[in-house]
Amino acid sequence: MVLTPEEWVRQHFVKFLINEKKYPTTLIAIEKQLTINNLKKRTDIVIFSPNGTPNIIVECKAPKVKITQATFDQIARYNLKLNAQFLIVTNGLEHFYCMLDTENERYIFLKDIPSYN
Repeated sequence: MVLTPEEWVRQHFVKFLINEKKYPTTLIAIEKQLTINNLKKRTDIVIFSPNGTPNIIVECKAPKVKITQATFDQIARYNLKLNAQFLIVTNGLEHFYCMLDTENERYIFLKDIPSYN
């Protein structure tokens, strides 16, 4: 497998989730496939809750890729299917953490994501 810049970001973010945030490796899925409008897509990282529902979706971009509204639109489309509580967009240099506010149908930006408890 070739270590692309995006893959480097993904591997380092997974290490961060495991080592710093203490998420168990058994709850982390890499490149999980889903179908949206008859198109096969892949999420970069999905972290599941212990009951098996998606809790966090992570979209990784290469460090040279600027995080734009299109990046958030992409992860929001994935979340229409997965209904995760948290969304993360990262290019390894910038990290954006969001929490879904279902009552008001919006995302709230956070300084960090919670550690696993």
